[in-house]
Amino acid sequence: MTDFVKVAKASEIESGQAKLVNVKGKEIALFNVDGQFFALDNTCTHQGGPLAEGDISGHEVTCPWHGATFNIQTGEVLGPPAHAAVARYSVRVTETDIEVEV
Repeated sequence: MTDFVKVAKASEIESGQAKLVNVKGKEIALFNVDGQFFALDNTCTHQGGPLAEGDISGHEVTCPWHGATFNIQTGEVLGPPAHAAVARYSVRVTETDIEVEV
């Protein structure tokens, strides 16, 4: 069963930044893109790099280890060396709180 879980305050993550959150034993990268929040599995599907530490450009994040790129909105792979998408989680903002469905 999935639930929305409060993970952060919207004010904690500046636009163009990410934050690592732990939810029910999962490491999730939480991204702010122009005031919209998105959540992906933090682990790159290539060799496990931390996506929350990656470079963000628009709706793309680049893994800091080997340069694989992913769509922040969908988790889809945009560039190698990764070949598989990362899991995406639903996000909602309630007043000032960010919640992720896990």
